[in-house]
Formats: sequence, structure tokens, C-alpha cells
Amino acid sequence: MEINYLGIFLCALASMIVGSLWYGPLFGKAWMRVIGATEADAAERKTMQKKAIPLYIIQFFLTLFQAFVLSQYITGWPDTSEVEHSLWILGAFVIPTLAASAMWNNDTTQVKLARFSIQAGYYLVTFILFALILSW
Repeated sequence: MEINYLGIFLCALASMIVGSLWYGPLFGKAWMRVIGATEADAAERKTMQKKAIPLYIIQFFLTLFQAFVLSQYITGWPDTSEVEHSLWILGAFVIPTLAASAMWNNDTTQVKLARFSIQAGYYLVTFILFALILSW
């Protein structure tokens, strides 16, 4: 089976569209309460949206990577070791999820990076251990 690169791009685009609806009109107010955000005035909200542009770009590329790796598995991933498989799954599915949970909150950049680093390090070690144990 051949990789559909347009399909991969469309998957990433669809994810961003669903996300804008999900965290906007559908569950936006509930999400703001959950993360402890307050209703800001219009000017402050515009400033927040401008600051979020780099986060949207990062999120898009992480999602593009997820769709690419998923397409590789669907079409028959080349023969690789258990550790390599584990690292691809970690990099494509766990790390972007952790990154999103760290990026989209009201914490300071330092706290976001610390949260992400500690959690990503834990999963890196455990996924390597999983691969080693399962291949044993």
C-alpha cells in the first residue's frame, strides 16, 4: 500500500478544525473553567490569541507527524526493532499528547517546559523498558 501524503496533510488539517470547534463553540467555556482561565476583555483575548499562534503551528506539525506515523503503520511499517517501534509510537502519539496538555494551559513557560520534560522523560524510559521486556 502506498503512503497518501495528501491524506496525511488533510488529517492534520481536520484535527485543527475539530480542535477549533471542540475547544471553541462546543466546549470552550467548560475548558476555560477546567484550566482556571477567566473571561478576559476583548483586547486581552486578542493578545492571548496572537501569543497562541506559535502554539498552533507547533500543534499542527505534531499532528502532521502523528498522521504520518499512523499512515506508516496502516500501510505496513518497515521491519524495525521493538525499541524502534516503541520510540515511533512514543514520538507520534504520547509526546504530542503530553505537549498539548502542557501547552494549552495558563502555566508559565517554565512550568510548561518542566511539566512536559518530566512526563516525557518518564514515558521515554518506560517505553524503552516496555520494548525490551516485550522483546525478551
